[in-house]
Amino acid sequence: MPSLTVENYVKTIALIAAASPSGTAVGTGEIAHALHVSPGTVTGMLRTLSEASLATYTPYEGVQLTEAGQRLAMKIIRRHRLLERFLAETLTMTWDEVHEEAEHMEHAASERLIDRIDAFLGYPSVDPHGDPIPRADGSLVAIEGSPLAHLRAGERFRVVRVIDQDPAFLRYLSECGLELDATGEVAENRPESGALVCTLGRRAIALGITAAEKVVVSTAIPGRTPSENEIPSPGSS
Repeated sequence: MPSLTVENYVKTIALIAAASPSGTAVGTGEIAHALHVSPGTVTGMLRTLSEASLATYTPYEGVQLTEAGQRLAMKIIRRHRLLERFLAETLTMTWDEVHEEAEHMEHAASERLIDRIDAFLGYPSVDPHGDPIPRADGSLVAIEGSPLAHLRAGERFRVVRVIDQDPAFLRYLSECGLELDATGEVAENRPESGALVCTLGRRAIALGITAAEKVVVSTAIPGRTPSENEIPSPGSS
């Protein structure tokens, strides 16, 4: 079985690669930053992954997972996100608490246990942060949406995913009411001043553009007709 360190590395590489342009190798500096280790430590581990046929590492260019490495990464990400969902639903842990606990548990949970948890939860498609949960075969459903920061004034939205899972940031979003499935409307978007204002019911929330970039939203609101989801053209009544 792969060691805890190997699992952490392939998972981290997969997550960074998923957020990068297709085909781009992941740099050692990105991995070092994510895992809080030195670049030299990363370089040594990448050579180990290459020898194990889990990754292809080219000095000064970066690393890419092989098919075997990608399969392993998807298994670990599946464990992690299902454990987060399990902790949230069965122990009512908040979304800012589940990540760290799942980090500790993901390496010890067997595939049999994870499959049972998946069935128990009704085969959920996303974790408490809206991240897609890989299926048992390693495939996953893409989350459709765009950053809240990209919406214009007057556009309605529903929160479908949060990219930054820092506990303090998640608690801040909870205080604002911007949790998963929350609906609202952009009142102002002023990128030149770095600020966005949205309304949730009668409540106005001000966010920095950097924070709004980390909140993924859909402009398709459940319960509204297709025409209601369309963005009105300028000057329309």
